Amino acid sequence: MTTAEQKVTLGFEAEVKQLLNLMIHSLYSNKEIFLRELVSNASDAIDKLRFLALTHEALYEGDAELKVRIEFDKANRTISITDNGVGMNREEVQQNIGTIARSGTRKFFESLTGDEAKDSQLIGQFGVGFYSSFIVADKVVLETRKAGHNQSDGVRWESTGEGDYTLETIDRPERGTRVTLHLRADEDEFLDGWKLRSIIRKFSDHISVPILMTKDKVTGDDEEEKATEVEWETINSASALWAKSKEDISDEAYNEFYKHVSHDFQEPWARLHSRVEGTNEYTLLLYVPAHAPFDLWDRDAKRGVRLYVRKVFIMEDTEKLMPRYLRFVRGVIDSDSLPLNVSREILQENKQLEKIRSGAVKKVLGLLEDIAANEPEKYATFWKEFGSVLKEGPIEDFKNRERIAKLLRFASTHTGSDAQTVSLADYLARMPEDQDKIYYITAESYGAAANSPHLEVFRKKGVEVLLLHDRVDEWLVGYLTEYEGKHLQSVAKGNLDLSKLGEDEATDKEQQEKLTEELKPLTERVKTALGDSVSDVRISHRLTESASCLISEDYGLSRTMERIMKAAGQQVPASKPVLEINPGHAIVNHLKHEADEQRFNDLARILFDQAVLSEGGQLDDPSQFVHRINSLLQGLMQ
Repeated sequence: MTTAEQKVTLGFEAEVKQLLNLMIHSLYSNKEIFLRELVSNASDAIDKLRFLALTHEALYEGDAELKVRIEFDKANRTISITDNGVGMNREEVQQNIGTIARSGTRKFFESLTGDEAKDSQLIGQFGVGFYSSFIVADKVVLETRKAGHNQSDGVRWESTGEGDYTLETIDRPERGTRVTLHLRADEDEFLDGWKLRSIIRKFSDHISVPILMTKDKVTGDDEEEKATEVEWETINSASALWAKSKEDISDEAYNEFYKHVSHDFQEPWARLHSRVEGTNEYTLLLYVPAHAPFDLWDRDAKRGVRLYVRKVFIMEDTEKLMPRYLRFVRGVIDSDSLPLNVSREILQENKQLEKIRSGAVKKVLGLLEDIAANEPEKYATFWKEFGSVLKEGPIEDFKNRERIAKLLRFASTHTGSDAQTVSLADYLARMPEDQDKIYYITAESYGAAANSPHLEVFRKKGVEVLLLHDRVDEWLVGYLTEYEGKHLQSVAKGNLDLSKLGEDEATDKEQQEKLTEELKPLTERVKTALGDSVSDVRISHRLTESASCLISEDYGLSRTMERIMKAAGQQVPASKPVLEINPGHAIVNHLKHEADEQRFNDLARILFDQAVLSEGGQLDDPSQFVHRINSLLQGLMQ
């Protein structure tokens, strides 16, 4: 390989430039986190080597004593963080350092607000700890060699954090990675051993491999004979935090470990530390974040629970550890029962792991249940961040459907607010004795749900209706069909029988049947006018103010679901709604006596189009709707 091929200058991606600028200017008030992030990266590299060496012991290259070393040089104003972990080859350096190879990159930058405090939290969520080096350094040099590769396959990466970086191939006898920071002129505080030790003990004491720093050891009895020798000392506890007793772990230590596994700069919302004993023994240290990560809805985003076997890292981000509806959970699961040489392939079918996953899910649900019952205000903050994700639970997890249902929260007509604070248990507690269903409506926004004409008779009768306006709600109600023996019923589906709610059941039902029969000629005439647009036209018993509304069949797709599927480019089965008309409305009364066929057809079409608009739908031909309205208005003006 020629020198020209060995060393090249490359430009950063535009996203990296933006990120570097953000790191430098947004985190100036919390500069010391750079050391936490670099030590965390070093620890991860060692964990990966330890796993790979389970089946390829030669990767240790004769040195199985894994460690991280911190050095500083006052004369040259540098700090170095060195690990003997898995290391990187040239291609990996370019991919991991020169670019941001993440599907959520665009979403990350779209999430930036310009508020430095808020944006700094997003930086942590994005997991770009290496770039935090430029908070304190005006030049960074990374030297690395991948374990198992030749000494001549070392790589040096160097940049001032502005527009470009250099990449060259070097000889590097040691495997692993060394990051050297050339400090800015005003960062002398980090060229102090006591300062560096205090930062590491504060942020990284939980790291399970030794973190070493040099200390001066003085030998000799006389001043003239004294000499200085370099000695390394371990400055962290170097033991797995989750393996310790709860009584021996401070809140600060718990929180710092969370920041290590989550790359979040904030403290967690809640934590769960538990040991399960028996034939299948394992330890859980799991956290629920305080805020949703920006990539929560990215299906390709990595999950946040790591699997260890007897403190040896095995893998992370596997759905075998936590279901998708709990993808916000972060932390570790350490098994004493799984074989240490377990492979990813074996894990796919491992029954013990299935039991561990099941137990972990129950523990997390138990944590949420406890907080929901005893700290409802705190639970409300969780629901605001992760409620829409938890609603996936009844769809995905049949076994725990009832438990998850108790944790769900919704907006309702009872509260008159878009805040999702009503549980299904709250709803049942307020139900009249003669009500046998839980009523709900789905819509694409809270406003569309709260102002739907379908709610009119329910308001008149004082019956509470749940207002479901998250997209996932459409799927939720397809799987959560009952709760505590009460069927969930959409107010926009089927021919509702509300006769026994609030009035004399027999009289009310007789009146409805009589009215339906009397106006049968009208409904048939309207149906003829609308043709293939509707499957039927009938007299409505749910409208008190609006002239019309559209109804889906009992077991068909809701109108909202049809629109969601169409917007996603999916094929939607052909269906026709039922048009219900209000016999007490002036327009409907006018229709009974309208002799002009064209005016009748225009009015019928207007009733249909209004019903489409009132539920948030789009008209097939808006210009025709405007034309019909204008024609009728002109007739009134003559």
